[in-house]
Amino acid sequence: MWKYIVISVIAITCLSFAFIEERAPTEISISGDDSVAMILEQLGEDIGDKKPRSTQEGLAQIGEDIVKNGFSKRDGLNKSRRQSKHFVCTSCHNLEREDPDLSNVTPQARLEYVVQQGLPYLQGTTLYGAVNRETYYNGDYDKKYGDLVEPARNDIREAIQLCAQECAQGRKLKDWELEAILAYLWTIDLKISDLTLSELEISSIAAAVENDVIRDEAVRLLKRKYPQAAEATFLEPPADRKIGTGYTGDKDNGKLIYDNSCLHCHYQKRYSFLHLDDNKMSFSHLDAKADTWSNHSIYQVVRYGTYSKYGKKSYMPNYTKEKMSEQQLADLRAYIAYRAKS
Repeated sequence: MWKYIVISVIAITCLSFAFIEERAPTEISISGDDSVAMILEQLGEDIGDKKPRSTQEGLAQIGEDIVKNGFSKRDGLNKSRRQSKHFVCTSCHNLEREDPDLSNVTPQARLEYVVQQGLPYLQGTTLYGAVNRETYYNGDYDKKYGDLVEPARNDIREAIQLCAQECAQGRKLKDWELEAILAYLWTIDLKISDLTLSELEISSIAAAVENDVIRDEAVRLLKRKYPQAAEATFLEPPADRKIGTGYTGDKDNGKLIYDNSCLHCHYQKRYSFLHLDDNKMSFSHLDAKADTWSNHSIYQVVRYGTYSKYGKKSYMPNYTKEKMSEQQLADLRAYIAYRAKS
């Protein structure tokens, strides 16, 4: 009996794919500029809870102002009170795509890609495609924020509010500000051209829009092409900091990290109380502190970050394994040691 069931399933599957190929020439066309979320909606996915609740003209521009500057204007009124005295969204998040292949995300591929694109290498996940994710504050973030993570896991509005109040150390967003930010995020959602889709796959997805039988498979196909969540694994610093991570460091790769990550926040104290630059003094200081338990040790701050102090609410977020690998940390250490001695 099982033999006949298996044969039947195989036959149905083959017929489904044959139907896809047969229906590929369809009146529905999908272009590279099409929104991935809108295609999924046409395939039956419910994304209504992620859409802004207001259709106010210019709402996305207001949201962009808040994301980039921390404040905005509404209906010609005076500018809003600054959301945070310490950070804006772009302190920790890029607004552009930062991975060359969204179906195979790795920290090293991301580092090389953002350098090519002239972007910083940051702790936070890019906001590009944020509305396309299904969950937020994943992995070990409950270790940092505890129960505050629970309402934010599956609700993008709660995730934005958590970021505003805890990550940015600012005030709670007003409803109009929250909806404006969400409207802006919909202008930087994933497009079909961001995904590694073949022409046959695109044709198959177009065919599925018109046929209920193959819609589920088309949805699964699309979602395999990009992360549904940004994973986060918190790592401990090396037990023996003189030995380090155990990897042999590549100083050239370490330079990319230093230039595009460390200097982004520390040059002229942009977001930090510690100034770093390209002079030997900076490297000598970091080299001397690396093997210690000081907050100026790269091992300490990369894995633990720093905490807010009384009167100084700004802090340094930690790097997860997905944002800086153990190999990359060894590379950064190798570059600092090389520059300190050269």
